[in-house]
Amino acid sequence: MPRRLRIATWNINSVRLRLPLLRELVAALDPDVLCLQETKCPDELFPGEGVTALGFGHVAMRGMKGYNGVAVLSRLPFAVRQDDPDWCEKKDCRHLGVTLDAPGGPVELHNFYVPAGGDVPDRDANPKFAHKLDFVAEVTAWSGTRAGAPRRVLVGDLNIAPLDCDVWSHTQLLDVVSHTPVETEAMARWMERGQWRDAVRHVVPPPEKLYSWWSYRARDWAASDRGRRLDHVWVSDDLLGRVAGHRTHKPARDWPKASDHVPVMVELAL
Repeated sequence: MPRRLRIATWNINSVRLRLPLLRELVAALDPDVLCLQETKCPDELFPGEGVTALGFGHVAMRGMKGYNGVAVLSRLPFAVRQDDPDWCEKKDCRHLGVTLDAPGGPVELHNFYVPAGGDVPDRDANPKFAHKLDFVAEVTAWSGTRAGAPRRVLVGDLNIAPLDCDVWSHTQLLDVVSHTPVETEAMARWMERGQWRDAVRHVVPPPEKLYSWWSYRARDWAASDRGRRLDHVWVSDDLLGRVAGHRTHKPARDWPKASDHVPVMVELAL
């Protein structure tokens, strides 16, 4: 009988500030592996004892003071991938790759935090947007070198909502960073080059609306429901048929001191 592997991703928006919410997440989703983004914490200050107390005996992180940062918390042993690139040569802690000791054999897992890109969708006028496009282009080229590898999973806050049904209004957001054509086309190339499949949309196919982020600027985020699906779980071809379930945990947006992102989890039958 296949064993289930639950992999969750969450932009926590400060791991030290929201450490108590990890207990809520574990109670709600019970993930085997939890990938965090925007931990905003240098490695020496990461709350290791707090996450170990939640049952994650295997922890790796790449963090820096005040912004960015990624971490992998796991109940399963893993080895950190040491030779993955330093994207755009910025050393800004946006990617952590590990190899999980999973049921049925190793699973290559990548946790990404793609640059948000600022407010102006113009490469020449906005260096942050140029960085985002360059970052995705580099990852796309690298993904092509890994495309043939088996049992791969990629998760994270990718800061792009690719489909019309991944945003509250396709027409109104076409010139808003995260849903512009240049970004969605870049994501499509990334997926194609790396032979990635959208595990969440495998379970919740278009045209059903699905979001994982709601702005802090909204007075009542639930009433307006102006969301975007920025958080993703992708799998290699050989794992797509193993996708057994999905949760986008919308109640997390109402947790005390909530992140503007909610956790997304995919369950694999391995």
